[in-house]
Amino acid sequence: MTADDCIEKLYRNFGVLADAKDKIAEHEKEYLEILMAVKGSEKEKRLASQFIARFFKHFPNLADQAIEAQLDLCEDEDVSIRKQATKDLPSLCKDNKEHTQRIADILAQLLQAEDKSELAVVQNSLMTLFKIDAKGSLAGLFAHILNGEDAVRDRCMKFLGSKLKALGHDVINKEAEDYLIAEAKKVLQDVTADEFHILMEVLVWTRRLGQSPAAAGHRELVDIVAEQALGEPHFDPSDDEHIDRLIHSARHALPYFSSQIDSSKFVIYMCEQVLPRLSEVTSADENSDPQLDILKLFAELCTHCNKLPEPTASVQCVFDTLLSFMPPPPMTDGEEQEEPKLFFSYVECLMYSLHRLARLSPEFLTQDADRLKDFRLRLQYFARGIQGYIKKLREALQGKTGEELKSEENKIKVVALKTTSNINTLIKDLFHSPPSYKSTISLSWKPTSLNTL
Repeated sequence: MTADDCIEKLYRNFGVLADAKDKIAEHEKEYLEILMAVKGSEKEKRLASQFIARFFKHFPNLADQAIEAQLDLCEDEDVSIRKQATKDLPSLCKDNKEHTQRIADILAQLLQAEDKSELAVVQNSLMTLFKIDAKGSLAGLFAHILNGEDAVRDRCMKFLGSKLKALGHDVINKEAEDYLIAEAKKVLQDVTADEFHILMEVLVWTRRLGQSPAAAGHRELVDIVAEQALGEPHFDPSDDEHIDRLIHSARHALPYFSSQIDSSKFVIYMCEQVLPRLSEVTSADENSDPQLDILKLFAELCTHCNKLPEPTASVQCVFDTLLSFMPPPPMTDGEEQEEPKLFFSYVECLMYSLHRLARLSPEFLTQDADRLKDFRLRLQYFARGIQGYIKKLREALQGKTGEELKSEENKIKVVALKTTSNINTLIKDLFHSPPSYKSTISLSWKPTSLNTL
C-alpha cells in the first residue's frame, strides 16, 4: 500500500467513525487501524494524533492501546510530531477524567524537553489538563515529585512554582487544594532549600493556609515550617545544611506570628539547642556570618513569644549568651590593657531578646544581687563604649540628603547608628531599678524610612 493509499484509508476510517453517531462503538476495527497509523509516515502520524484524541471516549476498551499509541507519537524522533501529539494529549481526558493522572504522569516526564518551544507545548498541555481535572493533574505531578527521578522531580517542582498560581483558585478548587496541601506536606519531609521555598510559596498562595483571614490557616503554615525547621532533635553546629535549613525555614514562619499565633516552640528550640552551641557555628565563606544570622532570626522570633513553659531557664540561656559578647570593665591596676572588641550587632540581637523574654520572668535579674551588680557594670561599660561612636555617626550623617544616604558607605553608617541607638535604649531600660521592659525599638536590619534619621 502506497503512502497516499494509507492517508486515504485514514480519512476513510475517520469518515466512518464521524458518521456512525450512536453506532460508533460497532467500529472498533476502524479505530484500531487509526491506532496502527502511528507507525506510518509523517503525515499519517499527524493525522493519527488528531483522530485518536477525537474518538478516544467512544472506545473505552481500547483506552490503554490508544494512550500507548499517543505516547509513541510523543516520543517520536520528529520534534514537530512530538509537539502535535503532546498538544493533543489533554483531549484524551476531556470527557473522561479517569485517565487524567496517567496523562499528567506522561506530561511530567515530557517536562524534561530541552527544546524551549517543545517545553512550552508540554507546559501548555499540562495547564489545559489542570483545567479539565486539577486534582488528577496534581496526582500525576506529585507521583514523580515523591518517587521519580531527580531530573523529573526538579522540573515538576519548577512547574508548580511557576505555573500553578496562574491557574487561579477557580481551577485549583477546594478538593484540589486539600490534595495539594496533603501531598506537599509529604514532600516537605525531605526537600532541598530551593524546593522548600517553592512549596512554601505555593502553600502560602492557597486559600486555606495563606488567603483565609482566620488564624487557623496561618497556624497550620507555622506548624509545617516548625516540622521542617525544628525537625532535628539535636542541633549540629558543624552541619551547614542543617543551619541553612533552620534559618531559611524559620524565616518563612515570621510573617504568620501574631497575638494569636505564638513563636514559643521556635524560641524554646533555639534556647535549648542552638544558643548553647552558637560559638561552634562557623563558615568557610568570609562574607557570611551564620552566627549573626541565627541571632537576628532569634530576636525576631522573640518578638512574638508571649509564653514559655520554663521562662527562667530560657532567659538564663539568653543571658549567658549575651554576657559572652559583653565584656566586664577592665581591671584598673595601672597596666595598659587592650580595648575589648564590642560586638554591636550580636549584642543588639541578644539584648533585645533578653528584653523581650525577661518580662516573662521579671524576677530573673532581681533575685540575684551579685548577678544584677555584674550585669549593670557590663551595661555601664558597654554604654560608655557606644556613646562616642553614636556621636561620630550622627555627625557623619548630619545634613546628608536622601540621595546621599543611599550610598553604600552611608547605608552602613545608618545601620550602625540604628544598632547602637537601639542598644542604648535597651541599656537604659535594663539599668532601671528594677529593670524595665517598656521601651519599643525597631531592629536595625528591618526596613526604615531615611527621613527618620
